[in-house]
Amino acid sequence: MTTMKGPLEHIRVLDLTIARAGPMAVRLLADWGADVIKIEPPPRKDAQGNSVTGGRRGPDEQNLHRNKRSLAIDLKHKDGKALFHRLAKDADVVVENFRSSVKYRLGVDYETLKAINPRLIYASISGFGQDGPDSQRPGVDQIIQGMSGLMSITGEPMQGPMRVGIAISDTSAGMFLGQGILLALLHRERTGQGQWVHTSLLEAMMSKLDFQGARYTMSGEEPTQQGNDHPTQVPMGMFEAKNGYVNIAAFGGQMWQRFCQALNATSLFDHPDYQSVGSRTRHRDQIKTDMNAITAQYSVADLVRRLNEAGVPCGPINTVKEAFENPQVKHLGMSVPVSHETLGEVNLVRSPINLSDFPHPAKLSRGAPDPGADGDEVLAELGFSLEEIAALQRDEVIR
Repeated sequence: MTTMKGPLEHIRVLDLTIARAGPMAVRLLADWGADVIKIEPPPRKDAQGNSVTGGRRGPDEQNLHRNKRSLAIDLKHKDGKALFHRLAKDADVVVENFRSSVKYRLGVDYETLKAINPRLIYASISGFGQDGPDSQRPGVDQIIQGMSGLMSITGEPMQGPMRVGIAISDTSAGMFLGQGILLALLHRERTGQGQWVHTSLLEAMMSKLDFQGARYTMSGEEPTQQGNDHPTQVPMGMFEAKNGYVNIAAFGGQMWQRFCQALNATSLFDHPDYQSVGSRTRHRDQIKTDMNAITAQYSVADLVRRLNEAGVPCGPINTVKEAFENPQVKHLGMSVPVSHETLGEVNLVRSPINLSDFPHPAKLSRGAPDPGADGDEVLAELGFSLEEIAALQRDEVIR
């Protein structure tokens, strides 16, 4: 078994990102051993925390910025810009989500950093893309959920558009950018060349439409809201139980037969309108009503047990608390502790990726640092003398 911290422990990342999408991409690298140095402005005394993700010691930023170190640099100061360029010369990856005008003004754009370090992987995330008619617009998750069409297919029919309950465009774009960085690192191993990797919230959500998007691009079919029912597979959705609700997937001939047998629903199995997949699809509202009359006779636990034993996917509708307390989730260890010097031991959500040579540690290596908390350590490791560090602090270049 390897004793390495992770497959990316040889990679140094400079993290210029704020909000959620960019930090999500960097977290993928940090969780697998990369030395991530979060570059952020020196904190102001009147700062109220990031308006999107709250304060650094809150659950959102602790989850986003764990396994990173922080160096607070004033990039608007000429010596701060020079310091960052010095750091970038030996970095493997720089990740940013500034608007174009900002990164050029600060001198942290791709062209500038490529001239300093041709092997650099420069990764960017934006709301609408790096060019095009909307490229300069600010973009946040809910705006993109609406513009991408996602809200038009989410929620109950005739009840108006509905947002998804998580920041899905942020998290999706972050995952895609993280994948792009890994692809660029693989390319650099073969060629020695760095490159610019970028994606956007809008691109991520258009991709995440997946089969719903392909229904339009291939045939012009425009998907609509189906509530808790699957848009194309019937019956598949949420059904009533005696003491709550369950999700059931009983589409297809075999699944339908097993469902009817498991619940002794001979009236459903023999119903003339339900004798084929096409007929069941044409009668989707009717079949749901008839199924609810059957499922409502059983408890949630009975339905989950009976249907899963019959090979029909069925599960409860959990709260977030119930999900984390679920025996399978607890077995998978999705909640992991980390020690924070101020907060003590807190629990965060682990990476969902599993590698046989790098099993998940019992504890995360470090909690999210306060801004600038690791400045002296980071600069000393990178070869800065005590006198240089003191001078940078005296001139308020770093915290």
